[in-house]
Amino acid sequence: MPVNKDAYARYRLIDERLRRPLGAPTLDDLIRYVSEKLGKTVAKRTIQQDLQNMRWNEELGFKAPIVYDRREKVYRYEDPEYSIFRLPVHEYDLQGLEIAIGILKQFSSLPFIKEFEEAILRIADSLKINRQMITSNSTLLEIDHPPAGGYKGAKWIDDLAEGIVARKLVRLSYQSYQRNTPKEYLIAPYHIREYQHRFYVIGNSVKEQPPKIRTFALDRIVDIWPTNESFEISEDFDHQALFQHVIGISDPEKSPEHIELWFTPQQAKYVLGQPIHASQTLIEETPEGSRIGLEVVINHELVMLLLSYGANVKVLSPSHLAERIRAEAERMLARYGAAG
Repeated sequence: MPVNKDAYARYRLIDERLRRPLGAPTLDDLIRYVSEKLGKTVAKRTIQQDLQNMRWNEELGFKAPIVYDRREKVYRYEDPEYSIFRLPVHEYDLQGLEIAIGILKQFSSLPFIKEFEEAILRIADSLKINRQMITSNSTLLEIDHPPAGGYKGAKWIDDLAEGIVARKLVRLSYQSYQRNTPKEYLIAPYHIREYQHRFYVIGNSVKEQPPKIRTFALDRIVDIWPTNESFEISEDFDHQALFQHVIGISDPEKSPEHIELWFTPQQAKYVLGQPIHASQTLIEETPEGSRIGLEVVINHELVMLLLSYGANVKVLSPSHLAERIRAEAERMLARYGAAG
């Protein structure tokens, strides 16, 4: 069972009191100290159980060398250098940290990750991990690398993140693929999102009438100018709800539709093992193939995903999506025919 926050706070305070040079505490001293720090009364039985957990609870792993002096009726650490924050690190823990660092390395070109690079290495030093091992290319885990040259547009993340935290409007010059010249927007930045190695900012374009929630690709931003104008995030905005039915980044404001797909037996193994979307359900599974259902917005990313499955998928419904995929397949076939 995971340790709840209240229990962990008590363990931390008990540890703090046992290590303070104020003389070894009695049980009443511990109760008083923890209660004062938490701002509420903590029961005697609770502190007694906490002491037992710190000593013996295998899940916690503290194995705290707490001894009770029956003559003085006080508690102390048998090892005066002990602390629950100075636990030995095992090989399994080191491997886990190396995996985590391996993941962070893939995003090392991002400004806000670079800020923590030295902190990560200091943690490695304190845990006796070889800095050369961490900074080398040899890791236990390798994930998809960022694009050559890093994440285009990542330099704008700091300004946008500052605007989000400070609730300050940001003016940006933006050149979409549909325009030949940049256009300026004044936005209230709400949320930064990543999809397929591209970053996007979602915000309220406040100068439009009516104001509109828009999505801007950071790699299409030409320039950004922070402002001192404040904004309040609309109570209606919830980025998780906004993208709940979206694959990718586009058209989050559209209503989701019920989609049914048929997959060949081999492709179905992958789709069932790694669902396309959280709404995915298995409708039917037969030796000839599997039928799945989705509740998603029909957007460009969904169409591109379905096309990537080639002949291993068939759209059963809705008919307008099936027609869209069929038309794209015919255009692909015609292009290859023309090349012949």
